Amino acid sequence: MFLMGLDSCTRGTEDIALIPPPTPPLSRSFLGYGVISVSYIQVLQEPVPGAESLGYLRRGSLVRVLERRKVNSQGTFESWVLVEGNYRGWLREDTVRIYGNEERAKTAAESMPL
Repeated sequence: MFLMGLDSCTRGTEDIALIPPPTPPLSRSFLGYGVISVSYIQVLQEPVPGAESLGYLRRGSLVRVLERRKVNSQGTFESWVLVEGNYRGWLREDTVRIYGNEERAKTAAESMPL
């Protein structure tokens, strides 16, 4: 009689296919899309203040965010992100707004004042 109860619980259930998002959130090769949130920012070769500058990005510039790293700078930890766009280099994370997909990042960039 107990077995009949278990059998009746499993009837009528449907298999649900799980489809992962195109970019898994745990991916280490890609974190999302970023939009520069400050007027101008230097893209640096290394994630440390004073590193060699590769160039500048302006507010509203769209970049791919590839990696996040915590760096100890004079006794405090700073978050840095490796970005790819016009340049491939490092920015302080607080200068970039990160979005899960390109469309959301583009919408945010278009609504940002220059």
